[in-house]
Amino acid sequence: MLQVSQLSCARGGCEILRGIDFELRSGEVLAVLGTNGAGKSTLLATLSNELPAFSGSIHLAGRALSSWPALERARCLAVLPQSSSLAFAFSVEDVVALGRLPHNSGRQRDTQIIGEAMLAADVAHLRGRSYLALSGGERQRVHLARVLAQIWDAGEQACLLLDEPTASLDLAHQQLILEQARQVAQRGGAVMLVLHDLNLAARYADRLLMLDRGTTAALGSPWQVLEAARIQQVFNVAVRVEQHPQQNCPLIIV
Repeated sequence: MLQVSQLSCARGGCEILRGIDFELRSGEVLAVLGTNGAGKSTLLATLSNELPAFSGSIHLAGRALSSWPALERARCLAVLPQSSSLAFAFSVEDVVALGRLPHNSGRQRDTQIIGEAMLAADVAHLRGRSYLALSGGERQRVHLARVLAQIWDAGEQACLLLDEPTASLDLAHQQLILEQARQVAQRGGAVMLVLHDLNLAARYADRLLMLDRGTTAALGSPWQVLEAARIQQVFNVAVRVEQHPQQNCPLIIV
């Protein structure tokens, strides 16, 4: 779905990432890990074409990302940033409906998708509320519903980029968002998400990309990446890595 080759990224003339190589595959969830300042958000901004690549290449579905017309790209690639600002008192339903703007699927179909996306993000009960009256966690879920609506019917062409999607959410809604990421992958789409919680990444991601000081520290399955020695090297924290008692994944104990 997304092929990244020798990618380097810069902000304000300062190189943040260099020599990044990976493929985001259809049907998988790939979690990006790293310390603050490691370049995780810069990577997502570059993959969404918000920030131009300093060097290297990015291909979406076999085509150079820069060659996609914006409207066509928006029909299959959706991005949930760390924070989304909206200063107008739109209703929740109207905010979610923004995700359907790139499409020409008709009012009836759009209404159906908007409703399904709100249910998926647990905001259907907020449908008529003003967005500005919501809590931070509720706003985050509304924007999740918006990006889900954007790629809802893209099938195997869907590519979803989520930057710290669990921030400001309670435990139940953290799990809900990550379960929805898995649902997108199970429908054949590709999901990349930035996470700080190593245990959430181990449980919900198929593969992990760990960044360290602008380069790739590791890329592979949770068991391959989340080694105690590597975690101590990258995060400067001593941990134990054990088998999760209920899931087939590592459990990180600090």
